[in-house]
Amino acid sequence: MIGNKIIVIGCPGAGKSTFARKLRDQTGLPLYYLDRLFHNPDRTTVSREEFDAGLHEILQQPAWIIDGNYRRTLPLRFEACTDVFLFDVPVEQCLKNAAARVGTVREDLPWVEPEFDPVFRQYILDFPTDQLPAIRDLIDRYCAIRNITVFHSAAEADDWLSRI
Repeated sequence: MIGNKIIVIGCPGAGKSTFARKLRDQTGLPLYYLDRLFHNPDRTTVSREEFDAGLHEILQQPAWIIDGNYRRTLPLRFEACTDVFLFDVPVEQCLKNAAARVGTVREDLPWVEPEFDPVFRQYILDFPTDQLPAIRDLIDRYCAIRNITVFHSAAEADDWLSRI
């Protein structure tokens, strides 16, 4: 059984947002993209205080799906959620997926990416060493009190969705 406060995390390009949309469509839970909370359409970002206030407002809602990492706020979201979905997908697949979405309109981002940004590409390459260990530590800390599901491919995620 799935709860009503869900976080979807993992490397960019892993399939988080696609899964989050499918989950929203199946459950009717409201979906919030942290990239939309942090980024303005002109590619500027909001202040830390504005981001935190927006996140706090979302967390106060009775039900939600939150898509995105934003490592600094992960402990807060782990504390508030009922379910965690981690996409632990090979980096090569993440790079391929991120490159494929360049130039497309996306629900989860307030602009169209005109190119595969080299800094973003490097963030994906570094994700397994720079981000994943802290995520795994949180999973270890919360695994006894949260529903944790780890997907290693989009096919695994789709299979899981077909069973709910």
